[in-house]
Amino acid sequence: MNDEKQGTATPSSRPTQRVPRQPPLAGEHGSVQGPAPAASLPGNGAPPPLERAPLAYENSAFLNSADGRLMRILSEYLEPLARFRHEQIQDTVVFFGSARFHGREEADHVLELLANTGSLQPAPSHEQPASAPDIAAGKATDLQRKRAVAAVEMARYYEDARRLSFLLTKWAGKIPSRKHRFVITSGGGPGIMEAANRGAWEAGGKTIGLNIRLPFEQAPNPYITPSLNFEFHYFFMRKLWFAYLSKALVVFPGGFGTLDEMFEILTLAQTHKLAKKITVVIYGSEYWKKVFNLDALVETGAISPKDIDLIQFADTPEQAFELLRRGLTENYLAAELAEAAAGTHPESPAVNHDEDLMSGWTVEDFLSPEMAKTSK
Repeated sequence: MNDEKQGTATPSSRPTQRVPRQPPLAGEHGSVQGPAPAASLPGNGAPPPLERAPLAYENSAFLNSADGRLMRILSEYLEPLARFRHEQIQDTVVFFGSARFHGREEADHVLELLANTGSLQPAPSHEQPASAPDIAAGKATDLQRKRAVAAVEMARYYEDARRLSFLLTKWAGKIPSRKHRFVITSGGGPGIMEAANRGAWEAGGKTIGLNIRLPFEQAPNPYITPSLNFEFHYFFMRKLWFAYLSKALVVFPGGFGTLDEMFEILTLAQTHKLAKKITVVIYGSEYWKKVFNLDALVETGAISPKDIDLIQFADTPEQAFELLRRGLTENYLAAELAEAAAGTHPESPAVNHDEDLMSGWTVEDFLSPEMAKTSK
């Protein structure tokens, strides 16, 4: 009986299968041995027990990876939101300005230029403002002489920011409210930011610092309310919180960061992307009118003439305070007083409140750029 009748394949028709060759296991003297000895496994022959896998939200490798970026962004929205709710912050007044100069603490304080925005390290000696003896001895460079004059002026702006913050905080503290109103907020660093937080601290009010993590050494200033001290990784999330609660903006002399933040808020106001009215005070008209020319923007058609009305200039803390007080009163407090008289304002006794911090919240409260509309 042949192979075909038996139903088996002939050698020529049988498909070829290659079995991978296993490498021989060498013994002590290179001899081929069998499987690994059972002694390498536990007594019951099972693999060793595994440790618990980390919970997803505790997995630092994932959270710090590209795949975890969305979680990091969301955290920089939800964590500050929870703290603002807990601290009963209704709205803010934001201060922007240079971070590169120390303030004039005493008459004999040595003014020092910092290496970079937010840095704790001083700039190189050839970039520092010249001292009076160096100028008298002819040792100062032209840059050092110019910076010596500028340093005195910047120290004045520090003291003015401190004074203005003090005045605003004292005034806001007298507003009848279950929440903290018009809380002074800064970028959390040194310079003008420190001055703003310091003035509010000296007035006995809460004050917010929205710091940013930078590649070089930096730290929050000590005048920030500890429970309102924030540090962000993403610049755009930090900017969101500057705009989210602010009802007014004060812009002191500064550099790239100050210009960036100021024009971003102005653009949002110009394009009506803010669901609120915002008072913008630019402090130090002599400085700013050398930095940019708004009239040239109007003359060339780059902006509308009415866009200039978005800003007001001030040169003293008292003048700036009056502009801010008037703007905040007209835009917010007057309307709230009318609502309270009618019994429809959230602070009115006629409106019931639940002790739960999240009570009364709607979808609009989470999505609107104005959290001050919340009822708690």
